[in-house]
Amino acid sequence: MRSALDAARGRTRATVRGGRYLLGVMVSALVTVAAAPVLCVPSLGQAWTERHRRGAGTLTARSVEPRRRATGRNLTWLATHVLIGLPLGAFVLLLSTCLLVTLAVAGLWWAFPDPPWMPVISDPITGWGAALSLGAVNLIVLSVLTLAAIPPLAGVHARCCLAVLAPSPAEHLVERVTELTRTRADVLQAHSAELRRIERDLHDGTQARLVSIAMRLAVAGDAYARDPDAAAGLVRQAHAETEEAMTELRSVVHTIYPPVLADQGLPGALTAVTARAGVPTRLDVGPLGEIPAAVEAVAYFAVTEALANIARHSGATDAAIHVELDGALLRTRITDNGNGGADPSRGSGLDGMRRRVAALDGSMDVSSPPGGPTVITVALPCA
Repeated sequence: MRSALDAARGRTRATVRGGRYLLGVMVSALVTVAAAPVLCVPSLGQAWTERHRRGAGTLTARSVEPRRRATGRNLTWLATHVLIGLPLGAFVLLLSTCLLVTLAVAGLWWAFPDPPWMPVISDPITGWGAALSLGAVNLIVLSVLTLAAIPPLAGVHARCCLAVLAPSPAEHLVERVTELTRTRADVLQAHSAELRRIERDLHDGTQARLVSIAMRLAVAGDAYARDPDAAAGLVRQAHAETEEAMTELRSVVHTIYPPVLADQGLPGALTAVTARAGVPTRLDVGPLGEIPAAVEAVAYFAVTEALANIARHSGATDAAIHVELDGALLRTRITDNGNGGADPSRGSGLDGMRRRVAALDGSMDVSSPPGGPTVITVALPCA
């Protein structure tokens, strides 16, 4: 019984949603006819057709990405929109009018003359019995027709909109080449920045310590014959600096490819990261199987950078990491209950994360409304 009621409510919601959509389509088709010369301007026509693509995508629950301008396809859609949208919208308007007329006649039959007024099944109404019975029959017939016809008709129009305005294979190829060109430039820029950082760390840190060690050992060698105790002190100092240099060198290597990934894999590495995070962090890692080393490294650095940002900027008291293998994609979702407002376009650490992800042809989505929560989703192809 409950499932039947849920199905009926779902069908009713779909009908109302489809009816609103088709009535809006009819109005926009009339606007298209009236403003045809204006909508033939490429920029205006693009904005008008993109508005309909987004509406069609919402109705059909499809993701609609922005597309490049295609004037010919936009003009084709304007004509198709008028030819299909006007009759479909008029049909919905007719059904709605018939339902209203049925209700009015059934309730106010005495105000109408003797000729029949019911839209579907009609006879002269001379009393309440005929008014209620004929009204009920007409309402049932019209309601069944409305529930059966409007959702699929709205779906037909929405799918037609998406099909006519969908980018062609050539446009897909152009967009793909453009995206790869941009990604390649980002990768080269990130690679150059990474090389400069490694060179600076080695030059200012490890190299300076090695020079100091060499000088101390040289002085110790010269002083050994005259003052063995002083030479031994210099050797001890050189030994201590050697250990510090090794620590710095391990730190530099860690930024290139963390040894913990090689030792413990991605789950173990993320466990270590979350254990020392600045805020309490829950970790949930699903079965991963074999993940390419480059993918593991990018996912690890994404989590590390995100947790560092959470600790420094978000004001969060709780964070969570969820990692799963979704088909050929490794999905990593980082959430926190902080203040929100994170924006990768400001050149923060999020931009560096985006560049690392783009280097592997992955995607990064950031949802961070003011007041939070912040959700960062990273998808990396593993094929």
